Amino acid sequence: MAFASGGGGGGSGGGSSDGSGATVAFDTAHIADVKTWLNSVFDAVGKEVPDFEYTPRTVSHLHNLAMVSQSRTQMAGIVAADLRQKATEFRGQAARIREILEFAGLSHDNFTPNGVESVHTLARAAHILDLKDTEVSSFLVAMADLSLKKVEIEERRHKAHQESKALLDNTRKAIARLTYLKRTLTQLEEEMAGREASMVQWQTNIKIMASKERQYLQQLANFKAILARLGYTPEISHGVLMQMVENRRDLERKTKPILETLRSYQDLPPDKALAELAIEDKRREYEAAEKYLEEALQSALYNPNE
Repeated sequence: MAFASGGGGGGSGGGSSDGSGATVAFDTAHIADVKTWLNSVFDAVGKEVPDFEYTPRTVSHLHNLAMVSQSRTQMAGIVAADLRQKATEFRGQAARIREILEFAGLSHDNFTPNGVESVHTLARAAHILDLKDTEVSSFLVAMADLSLKKVEIEERRHKAHQESKALLDNTRKAIARLTYLKRTLTQLEEEMAGREASMVQWQTNIKIMASKERQYLQQLANFKAILARLGYTPEISHGVLMQMVENRRDLERKTKPILETLRSYQDLPPDKALAELAIEDKRREYEAAEKYLEEALQSALYNPNE
């Protein structure tokens, strides 16, 4: 706020800068309201309004303050007038009650100190209980309300006690559980420390077994490739092979006499024609036996379940 050397209206031309470069037109009504409010405020404390420069910003702030101050002053005046009216009514009522008490011989001077103290105590009790009067019925109603509130508070205290007891039991159980878990954790850590060596050994064994598995799988693949090259088929099972062995032995038993007979022909006479005929007969028998053997093998291969 910049104070000027002139009167209270210094700088109140058609317009003025507010310090930010913006020009705002003055409101003469606001200026008049501000001057009136400032005069009333400073007159109330016995001082003169200081000289200052009227700018749009100062006029706006002072006008807002004036409106708020006037509103609060009016509210305070209304409240004060109401309180003054109530005080007048209370004083009138007190005078009437005083006259009634004096007429009944119950004036303040007729009371003993104990009586006065009792009356004051009764008044304080009525004030504490927020009673409109000191009738016995009012005190009974107030005591009943207090009793109900006492019962409600006791119920709340009992409920809070039960809840706190339950919380305490849960806390104890939680502490016991935590202690058990800590003990279990310590035991597991000790067991883990003792079994680390076994775990290392198991890991080594697992690695060895995995290596062996890969080796055996490779060998199995190699064996399958070999069997494929040899013409092995799934139809050639162990039972089929055993049947073929039995057929071969049977054929050997059947061809053995023929072979012995053929060997005996080595001692034939030098009759070439007869020898050729005998050899041709034996050759036909041998070919028939071989054909029978081949048919038996083929039958065993195509009928493995028989």
